[in-house]
Amino acid sequence: MVAAEAVRTWVVVALVVVGSVFLTVGTIGLLRLPNVYNRMHATSKPATIGAVSVFLAGFAHFGPGGAGLPSLVGIVFLFLTVPTGAHMIARAAERTGVPFLGSVTWPGKSDDE
Repeated sequence: MVAAEAVRTWVVVALVVVGSVFLTVGTIGLLRLPNVYNRMHATSKPATIGAVSVFLAGFAHFGPGGAGLPSLVGIVFLFLTVPTGAHMIARAAERTGVPFLGSVTWPGKSDDE
């Protein structure tokens, strides 16, 4: 029983470390990338993976009942809202005239339009 508890503790620690690394990468990308589209990518994908990893650590620590269930609900909420939010931010930026880098265009549009 002690070995199972030790394994669970190491899993929780590993998930928190992985989540912290991804959240740090997302933060660095937010600070370093050149425009809103690239920053949006940095805040949506690595930050989501980092947050999901921390939520999984919470689930592994608390178990399926009680406090572990909100961790799973949080993961579902993130996977439903982050892509939608990122798309809406990109669409709003494109409609307000934020330029793309280089020859990149909005999907379905060309430079002639």
